[in-house]
Amino acid sequence: MKLPNFVKKDSYLEPFASTIIRRLQMSGEKENEILIGQSLAEFAQGHKWYGLHHENKEWVIRDWAPNATAIYLVGQFNNWQEMPEYALNSIGSGNWELKLSPDKMAHGDLFAFSVHWKGGHGKRIPAWANRVVQDDHTKMFNAQVWAPKQTYQWKKASYKRKKEAPLIYEGHIGMAGENERVHTYNEFRTNILPRIHRAGYNTIQLMAIPEHPYYGSFGYHVSSFFAPSSRFGTPEELKELVDEAHGLGISVIIDLVHSHAVKNENEGLGKYDGTRWQFFHEGGKGEHPAWDSYCFNYGKPEVIHFLLSNIRYWLEEFKFDGFRFDGVTSMLYFDHGLGKAFTCYDDYFNDGLDQEAFSYFIMANRLIHEINPNALSIAEEMSGLPGLATPLKDGGIGFDYRMAMGVPDFWIKLIKEVSDEKWDVGYIFHELTSKRLDEKVVSYAESHDQALVGDKTIIFRLIDKEMYFSMRKDQPNLAVERGIALHKMIRLATISCAGGAYLNFMGNEFGHPEWIDFPREGNNWSYAHARRLWSLQDNTDLKYGWLSDFDREMITLVKNAKLIEVPEVKWIYDHKDNQILVFSRGKHLLVFNFNPTRSFVDYGLQMKPSKFKIVLNTDEYRFGGQNRIDTSLVYSTIPEGGNVNQNYLRLYMPARTAMVLEKQN
Repeated sequence: MKLPNFVKKDSYLEPFASTIIRRLQMSGEKENEILIGQSLAEFAQGHKWYGLHHENKEWVIRDWAPNATAIYLVGQFNNWQEMPEYALNSIGSGNWELKLSPDKMAHGDLFAFSVHWKGGHGKRIPAWANRVVQDDHTKMFNAQVWAPKQTYQWKKASYKRKKEAPLIYEGHIGMAGENERVHTYNEFRTNILPRIHRAGYNTIQLMAIPEHPYYGSFGYHVSSFFAPSSRFGTPEELKELVDEAHGLGISVIIDLVHSHAVKNENEGLGKYDGTRWQFFHEGGKGEHPAWDSYCFNYGKPEVIHFLLSNIRYWLEEFKFDGFRFDGVTSMLYFDHGLGKAFTCYDDYFNDGLDQEAFSYFIMANRLIHEINPNALSIAEEMSGLPGLATPLKDGGIGFDYRMAMGVPDFWIKLIKEVSDEKWDVGYIFHELTSKRLDEKVVSYAESHDQALVGDKTIIFRLIDKEMYFSMRKDQPNLAVERGIALHKMIRLATISCAGGAYLNFMGNEFGHPEWIDFPREGNNWSYAHARRLWSLQDNTDLKYGWLSDFDREMITLVKNAKLIEVPEVKWIYDHKDNQILVFSRGKHLLVFNFNPTRSFVDYGLQMKPSKFKIVLNTDEYRFGGQNRIDTSLVYSTIPEGGNVNQNYLRLYMPARTAMVLEKQN
């Protein structure tokens, strides 16, 4: 195998070239072994054979359970009793099948498997079930026959995601509304989708779509991988949401959790056929020490078949435009990356990497782009493994983007530990732009994790208790003014330095004051903090609207100017004591004065002869600023001291403000 292109571009990788080549070769061998001459798309069709289907005017249900000795279909149609006519037949290779006449089951019927194995038996939700519901009274889950007479008719069936920088609005269906309850797909479509469209975002990332038994898991303890969560509504309602988003030109991706699965046995895949090792590793390797969950065995062809089919299912059945893969670091390393710093290349190229997971990711990304060349594939990965977000053709793993997880960690650490009077602007610029040049990243100022109970959002750390007492526009408050000013600057700095994509969690754009706390025993199962208070943003007497208005203008500018599609972020100037930071991206100049007290008049920036127009600034009245900057002027460089080679752009830079200037010539 030739030396991969991404290694050629990084001389520091050359000592590890043999390891990289060996990993790629092993991945290719594994793929050939599994496919046996098929394409990945042909292979990844398990959902079309397994599970419950209508075939030749009869019901057919199939499953894979190699350790089972008997399987019965039980449900409302047979009073949940094991009956001979509902016994599945073993058809070889661990597969089971049952065919029934049309009158034996009907749309809406609840059902499950009663699985027997040597020494035991148990109720199981079919692994390939595409509809799973929970009883409101018993709280038990069951599969549900889902075969409506009319299938959903797509209005935008031919939608294709534009090849543009993703501006991602991350949302959670259940907590997206203002009421103290679980909200629905329909409510998100009618109430939240228009907000996202007005805000200018071109991509929605939905959390918690695959079914999960515990609402408070945020959707990360998946039980039924092929079933969209019924607590939010029906599959058709989810399809309508996606369809309407596509009609607005907005792509929709989901969190895909292939890193682990809930341990539950009645609802999930835990000991599905009586064994731990059917889907998961046996022993310690099969249990995640931090997440209390089971870890998939990516070396088993049947598991690869299940997971790849899951990818194809979501892409085709619901027309999602891609995925944000959760827990990639956990999958890639035997130690799950827990407590590891990853400070040098030696940390990546050793026996600690799980080759089976590595091979799976290459197959997954190849499949995604084979089915939909425009689809997004994003890795939530914190180790910084070189080649992760490098194209397959260049020897990489094939993700389109990786999450810039260090950026929100940096901001929250800076706010917590350093007063903004001492912020080092050069260090800020370094942290915001520090990435591999051959990989794209999704940059974000704060993550949903920072809003979860036990931590605080950026706005809460900046303003704290004054969020509750001083957010009326007629209530001057220095702490609030500081928080609003820095909130805007932090977001502008983050997006303008973004490595190809940007993400915002819902509500953070207007400084949502409440943390996220899902119903649990510790809060008496309250929904008080599992919702979003949009009325705060809409109330014109409050200051939250200033932040959302700024975010909208910022997103619109970035989108229309294709700002973060310009690869290079060029440092122009920084002054540690003055706390001035200046950089450019394409024809745009970005100027930040992080100084909390000092404004600068006619501050000189040396550059080539040019003219600029201010197209956005944080100090406008409509954004909660003091309107100190004249945006009507064209700012021209001026020669200094008669030396035509020394031209300076002179700007007024008020304290705690930022501006974006567009080059006019």
